[in-house]
Amino acid sequence: MTWLVTGGAGYIGAHVVRRLQADGYPVVVLDDLSTGDPGRVPDDVPLVEAAVTDRRAVGRVLREHRVGGVVHLAARKSPAESVARPNWYHRENVGGVAALLDAMSGAGVRRLVFSSSAAVYGVPAGSVVNERTPAAPINPYGRTKLAGERLIRTAGGADGLSWLALRYFNVVGAAAPRLADRVPANLVPIVFAALAAGVPVTVTGADYPTRDGTGVRDYVHVLDVADAHAAAVRRLCTGPPTARVLNVGTGRGYSVLDVLSRIGAVTARPVPYRIGPRRPGDPPEVIADPTLIGRQLGWRAAHDLTDMVASAWLAWSTPPVPATPG
Repeated sequence: MTWLVTGGAGYIGAHVVRRLQADGYPVVVLDDLSTGDPGRVPDDVPLVEAAVTDRRAVGRVLREHRVGGVVHLAARKSPAESVARPNWYHRENVGGVAALLDAMSGAGVRRLVFSSSAAVYGVPAGSVVNERTPAAPINPYGRTKLAGERLIRTAGGADGLSWLALRYFNVVGAAAPRLADRVPANLVPIVFAALAAGVPVTVTGADYPTRDGTGVRDYVHVLDVADAHAAAVRRLCTGPPTARVLNVGTGRGYSVLDVLSRIGAVTARPVPYRIGPRRPGDPPEVIADPTLIGRQLGWRAAHDLTDMVASAWLAWSTPPVPATPG
């Protein structure tokens, strides 16, 4: 069965593509390449340059490649940018889900894995969140992910869609230099960029009610995230129809200072930092409860923070091999 991976030229998407290939699934990628890198897509995987909001283009890919299921990762993903451009985020993310569902319905495709986010939880009352924790996103990005889940749930009832939405937490690491996350928007690449520039890292808040005063998050290796997608695909291919939201995390939290210390140990370079103000709306501590995904898919994270940082640093500090023209 062929699987379409939207956003398959992106950081997480490229890892998912390789994981599905390793499991023997034929894969086709649809990506508008606005942030994706075509060099991340293996040479033997068809790459269609198109936006997921283009229903006709998506429908054409589904029919021409006889797609049996979709892994939908294509989306805008910056919470800060979403605050500045909320309407655009809604149009791109929610509109993208709507166009995809429309195209899938027209092509008779009934299997979907949706890339959601822990951002749907907002500022939870407790530090550990499970799938029953009330969803209360605090930024337009999180709200678009929750809206996407709700659209999919509605489509599941109307069109007989079998689906799994994966709410993953803070993704770190890389399988190869070409696949690295080089955009300094998340903590680890921000620290790497600061080390390269010789400037201190700004720690946003050191007065939280946590063990060292800095924010605590659940970090998960990108290879484990790719494995979670592969487990979801296997479940949709072999099991009865399903409709579930699942957390993808380790169940363990690390503070910002924990991460800086681990980066210093891995790189053998101390990480200078300064304390800045809190970011509005940042919760003190958010950790996944991964019990349900373990029970439903048999998935469990296999990598720890040292694995994540070491693989990310190796990829970051190794120049990527240029893509071969072809």
